[in-house]
Amino acid sequence: MKISVIVPCYNEEKYIIEVLKKINLQKNTFNIEIIVSDDKSTDNTLDILKNSSNLYDKLVIGEVNKGKGAAIKLALEKVTGDITLIQDADLEYSPEDYKKLLLPFFEKKADVVYGSRFSGSSEKRILYFHHRIANFLITLFSNLLTNLNFQDIETGYKVFKTDILKRLNLKEDSFGFEVEVTQKIAKLNLKIFEVGISYSGRTYLEGKKITTIDAFKAIYCIIKYRFTK
Repeated sequence: MKISVIVPCYNEEKYIIEVLKKINLQKNTFNIEIIVSDDKSTDNTLDILKNSSNLYDKLVIGEVNKGKGAAIKLALEKVTGDITLIQDADLEYSPEDYKKLLLPFFEKKADVVYGSRFSGSSEKRILYFHHRIANFLITLFSNLLTNLNFQDIETGYKVFKTDILKRLNLKEDSFGFEVEVTQKIAKLNLKIFEVGISYSGRTYLEGKKITTIDAFKAIYCIIKYRFTK
């Protein structure tokens, strides 16, 4: 089974090499292709990537900065694996969790797997309380509309059978991707799993990009995609 790892990135010059090295270590266990999707970075990320082509299989570059969703959609055009795994470039999520994320696919149990930051015994860095509350409310609202019992729909670790992901007709360009894809898979008769993962969240000084405004956008997207295609 071939795994396509999509790495959307924007201004990640501090972390991109380290995260790619960690993904490459997983090639000792899994058949992985790495697709980096640069969302028109304005720092040295792109130069670093071009000088480190041994660390990935494909590089795609957006024409303008649009957001995480746009970067994922661009990379999805190049995916050749049976399974597609989304890996943020900021080291908040550890590739050491790939075994847990992928096991349900190898056991032929799952169509989709989410990595939950709020379940299991894996270590978690303690950070902003208001982020935790916002995530809880967003997930609760989504669950009320979909009748699913997710713990963490805003997680960066989402894994899909590639054919399913490609037929979702994704539209969101920014962080709205997280809730759009959740609403769309909820409408299908899929086998969806959540597994506990480790999480080392960043502070804003360390480069965290998501804001309070994104939480309100998420609520809007939940309503939008619950009642539209």
